[in-house]
Amino acid sequence: MSDNSMELSSGIAAFEGKNFVKALQLLSTLADTGNADAQYRMAIMYQNGLGTAKNEEMAVLWMKKAADQGFALAQHGMGFMYFHGECVDKDEQQALHWFQLASDQNLPGSLMMVGMMYEQGIAVEQDAEQAKVWYEKADQVS
Repeated sequence: MSDNSMELSSGIAAFEGKNFVKALQLLSTLADTGNADAQYRMAIMYQNGLGTAKNEEMAVLWMKKAADQGFALAQHGMGFMYFHGECVDKDEQQALHWFQLASDQNLPGSLMMVGMMYEQGIAVEQDAEQAKVWYEKADQVS
């Protein structure tokens, strides 16, 4: 195992074990060097004030860096931020964009969100048939 993958494993273990101060220390260097998983976890910690002061600007910065690399969980995270207006101004079109990108990677939560947006007519024309298609895709991959 390379030093980077060992550091990532240790950082993820600290994150999952809720030792966020240690996770932040271990993951920040990896995030700086472009590791999308580390960037995503950094975003979560800044977004929620875990192991560090809550910092919405840093949360968006790290989430977007990971999402731009195609990291599905971060794409979903960007969608969530825009959908709820958390850390960014609420923008349902942007939310749909990010949820669709994550859906392209069969992320069940994003598939469900796109389905719900069709069902309720949020950022798209209300369409029960389209909603059903998205919900069925989510069922198939979960």
